[in-house]
Amino acid sequence: MKQSAGQERGETPREFNYRVGLGFKNQMLLTRALTHRSFINENPHALEDNERLEFLGDAVLDFIVAAWLYHHYPEMTEGELTLVRTALVRTEQLAEFARQIDLGNAMRLGQGEIVSGGRRRDALLCAGFEALIGGLYLDQGIEAVEMFFEPYLSQAVKRILVGGHPRDPKSLLQEWTQARGINPPEYQTVQETGPDHEKVFTVEVTVEDWVSGTGVGYSKREASKRAAQQALGLLSAMNHNHKKAN
Repeated sequence: MKQSAGQERGETPREFNYRVGLGFKNQMLLTRALTHRSFINENPHALEDNERLEFLGDAVLDFIVAAWLYHHYPEMTEGELTLVRTALVRTEQLAEFARQIDLGNAMRLGQGEIVSGGRRRDALLCAGFEALIGGLYLDQGIEAVEMFFEPYLSQAVKRILVGGHPRDPKSLLQEWTQARGINPPEYQTVQETGPDHEKVFTVEVTVEDWVSGTGVGYSKREASKRAAQQALGLLSAMNHNHKKAN
């Protein structure tokens, strides 16, 4: 379906700010959060794109989601918390948050990006949502981000926990690698012990040769899931340590 001129123009930052009720005080900061690099490429006079704010927003979201889950689900183990947090900050879920506020229509994109469907692309929407969160944090602080994001977060958690358990760790680990454009996890059965009717399997998973997890179970599937869960925990710890170091 061909876009109309109004759709191509999209919302202005001021219109978006008013409609969503963000209350940005610094309009230039909001404009930067909504500016994709493709817009800069076609408009050299424009100011900075949103990539630095995307970096900041990623860290802010990671903290807010972790703290919210910790306080609202005291019965969850560390492994379960990691799985749910991973599901909440993956590319597809952040893109869904962006769609709920129609962020795509407010993004400042180059014409080439608009024509190619950029307003609907998961990766672009995810990055834009992270940048918006980063900008809101700088403009009003962590409490304003929590107030804005909590209703969306609460509903998403309920959907993820339908059936009483978080999503499969192997799927989450696969999605983690896909979102970063790296090779998928590799699983290898490294040991089989016990009699045929009661075998115990040990499976090891590696991601790009720099993180691994090991799982043990009475089936290869069970062992693989436990290996993936351990790898997700290690990735979470590495991400946390990296943020502390910076």
